Amino acid sequence: MHASYLLALDSRLIENATKFLFLRIIPNRFIIIAKWLCKANVKIIFVEGQTEVKVPVVQIENLWVNYGEEPILTGVDLSILPGEFIFLLGKTGSGKSTLIKTIYAGLDIADGRVVVAGYDLRKLKFRDKPKLRRKIGMVFQDFKLLYDRNIYDNMAFVLRATGWKKRKLINERILDVLNTVGLADKMDRLPSQLSGGEQQKAVVARALLNQPELIIADEPTGNLDPETSLEILSLIKDVAEKYHAAVLFATHDLALLERLAAKTVRCVGGKIVAV
Repeated sequence: MHASYLLALDSRLIENATKFLFLRIIPNRFIIIAKWLCKANVKIIFVEGQTEVKVPVVQIENLWVNYGEEPILTGVDLSILPGEFIFLLGKTGSGKSTLIKTIYAGLDIADGRVVVAGYDLRKLKFRDKPKLRRKIGMVFQDFKLLYDRNIYDNMAFVLRATGWKKRKLINERILDVLNTVGLADKMDRLPSQLSGGEQQKAVVARALLNQPELIIADEPTGNLDPETSLEILSLIKDVAEKYHAAVLFATHDLALLERLAAKTVRCVGGKIVAV
């Protein structure tokens, strides 16, 4: 590829897709392709013999979200690429939880543009919300497991609720995710029979069931001791790499940032700033 093409295309940011695209840049069609890429905010990664176009799992532009008449998020911009790990910091009341709920299509958008896993949230129909949420794996601080059934049945409940019907496939999927987090030998136990760290591993497994494009970890180590917190951080990083998922990891624990070199942003006064 000619050097001028590299200069023209490099540094473009990517937007609104859920897969890698590969383009063959044809010299006599370069102008048309370049215009399309510019309009789409595309980031180009050059590999010998091919051009890899990487489209964000999350693209947020000038997002405003209100609580009643009061603005909570004001002009937020954020892009999360496939496979990218981002720490999200923010004090109580900073807008961090509002941002997470918005990405999960849990709040109305007053203004701006939000595209998650290929879905434009301002155009998202109510019936399509479950489809979007299957592409997002949630890891909660307080686990939100079903305490009246064992770990296997917790997983099976989610799969059946999201359209899985064949028992063989359900069994295979559950065994796969529980092996991934190291809980296959405890699938018959109730959540109350597991330690806090083990319960959080079960939550990570649950988040992986539908092979999400994005994992949102909302203070996942808030109820855990420091050693277990580091274990959960490492687990989320490893499973995200295995399943090629992006991660938005909200935390107050600055010690975690010292253990993992990753992009970090902070919610401050309803805005996102780089750290």
